[in-house]
Amino acid sequence: MYTLTKKNNTITFGKRFFDVTGSLIGITLMLPLLPFIAIAILGTSKGPLFYRQLRVGKSTPNEMALFEIIKFRTMYQDAETKGAAWATKHDPRITPVGRFLRKTRLDELPQLFNVLKGEMSLIGPRPERPVFYKTLEKEIPFFADRTYGVLPGITGLAQVNQGYDTSIEDVRSKVGYDHSYALSHNSVRNWFVTDFQITVKTLRIMVDGRGQ
Repeated sequence: MYTLTKKNNTITFGKRFFDVTGSLIGITLMLPLLPFIAIAILGTSKGPLFYRQLRVGKSTPNEMALFEIIKFRTMYQDAETKGAAWATKHDPRITPVGRFLRKTRLDELPQLFNVLKGEMSLIGPRPERPVFYKTLEKEIPFFADRTYGVLPGITGLAQVNQGYDTSIEDVRSKVGYDHSYALSHNSVRNWFVTDFQITVKTLRIMVDGRGQ
């Protein structure tokens, strides 16, 4: 029990150390890009530069934490006047600039501030919207378990292998990745190797523009 607790504490400390260090480095690198991204977004569509949305954070069987995620706006301002909906492959709600930002994952960069605040991790399960949560929990076995005691991440094992969700079936297949990621925390070595591999894959997606 002592060894297991010590191991978990090491991983918790290690993840937070890399989260703070990585987010500070990321924010520093993002600042020179900010004026160009701002001009591209604000100059081509009406609406704010940033998009804020309520998401489900770290959870336990008895409590579900909520936080406000921040991203660069990739959709037209009136995109959800008819209600919340998953983005589709050729979603007309996404602006041309937004499509580029999504492909390169640059739209995710403002979430580094969520990481710095301790609401998210650099790597972890995708934070889901509360409006979809009850449906997903009902339709997908063990869906809620994927975030028990784990902070949601900007990127993760599911995100680098599948991309954005467009349906319940996409979420269903992601749950397996999320549980696999949780199992990597059984040792410090497995956690470190897994997080390193996810980081490398994420950077490749950003460079290759293979995001969705």
